[in-house]
Amino acid sequence: MRTELVTTLKRKATELISEVTSAHEPLLITQHGLPAAYLVDVATYDLMRSRIALLEGIAKGEKAIFEGRVVSHEEAKTRMTRWLD
Repeated sequence: MRTELVTTLKRKATELISEVTSAHEPLLITQHGLPAAYLVDVATYDLMRSRIALLEGIAKGEKAIFEGRVVSHEEAKTRMTRWLD
């Protein structure tokens, strides 16, 4: 992954955005020698957000199982039928 200074981002924003968009690779922006932000293209960001949402849903399901908040297959079918109608 490439790293650029925040001052470079200020001077070459259009060029850096174009590079990030075409390469689909994040760019680490540093400020005072420390990581400050990542610059990512929209497609990569949207994919990351959808993956995070999926993982959060899986984690909620696992927590529900661990806590014993489960129903039988027949009860789930009944609930889904009512919900979809």
